[in-house]
Amino acid sequence: MTHRFAWIIAVLAGVSPLQSDDTKPINCANCATWNAEIDPFRIHDGVYYVGTRGLSSVLIDTGEELILLDGALPQSAQRIIGNIRALGFEPRQVRYIVNSHEHYDHAGGIAALARLTGAQVLASRRGAAALRGGNAAPDDPQAGFGDAMRFPPVENVRVVADGESIELGRITLTAHYTPGHTPGATSWTWRNCGNSGEPCLEFVFAESLNPVSAPGFRYSDDTGRARAFERSIEKFRALPCDALIPLHPSFREASGTASQFVGDDKCADYARRLLPRWRKRLQEEAKSGDAAEVGFTPPAASQSRAR
Repeated sequence: MTHRFAWIIAVLAGVSPLQSDDTKPINCANCATWNAEIDPFRIHDGVYYVGTRGLSSVLIDTGEELILLDGALPQSAQRIIGNIRALGFEPRQVRYIVNSHEHYDHAGGIAALARLTGAQVLASRRGAAALRGGNAAPDDPQAGFGDAMRFPPVENVRVVADGESIELGRITLTAHYTPGHTPGATSWTWRNCGNSGEPCLEFVFAESLNPVSAPGFRYSDDTGRARAFERSIEKFRALPCDALIPLHPSFREASGTASQFVGDDKCADYARRLLPRWRKRLQEEAKSGDAAEVGFTPPAASQSRAR
C-alpha cells in the first residue's frame, strides 16, 4: 500500500494522520535552536522555503504537483506542514519527498511527512538503506554516536541513481551523489523558470560537506573514502549554480529573504570554503592521529551534533 493510498484510507476512516509516534521530539544540544520557527517565504517563482530557522526544507511547485526537499527533525514535520498550508498549498499535493543525507536533523521528519502527504520518498542507494533502518549506516563518520543517531524509519523509499533525473510538471530534478559527510549524501539540482518574468535560475540544494565525525573515526584510514570526499567538493565547481540552498541556513533577519541563496558563483565559493577545511582535517589526522575534527567537541552520550 502506498503512502498516498494509506493517507486517503486513514482520512476516510476518520483517523487523524497526526496520530503517530513519528513526530516524537528528538532531544539534542542544538535541536531547539535548529527547530525555531520562521515564516515560509518565496525564493523564486514556484520555489519556497518551508523549513525551520536552522534546517532547510524547500518546496517546489512544478505546475502539477509538489516536491519537498528534506524533512528536518521529527518535531519539525508539523511545522513544515503548517508552512506548506500557509503558502496556499495542501500537503496531499506533495508527490515526492527527497533527502539530502541520512542524519536525524534532515531525515528525522521524513517518516511523518510521507505519512501526512502520501508522497513517495526518494534517496540515494546508501541513503535509502539508512532511511529504512532509521539510523546512520555502520560506516557513517558519526555512527560512533550510537543510538543518539536514531530517527523514525522510513518505509517505501525509492532509490535514485547518481545523475538520474526525476521529471514532474515543468521541473527536472537531478540527483548528484556527493558522499563524504555520510555515505549516501546527495545534492539535488533543477532549473527553475517560473511564470512571473523572472530569469531562469539553476538551483542547487547543497549537501553538507563538513568533516564532522564521532571520536575515533579517521577519514584518512580509507583512501577511497578520502578521495570520494574531495571529489564531492570538486563536483560543486562544475555545477551550473545561480542559487545555492545550504542544509543549515544562517538567518540574520527576523524572517528569511531569497537574497542569501541567490547570486553568482555560489557553488564555486562553496567549494573554495570547504576544501581548506577538509584538508585541515586530513593534516590534523596525519600530524596528531586525533580522530576528532579540530574544534569539534563530542556531545554527551545522550545527545548528538549531527550536521
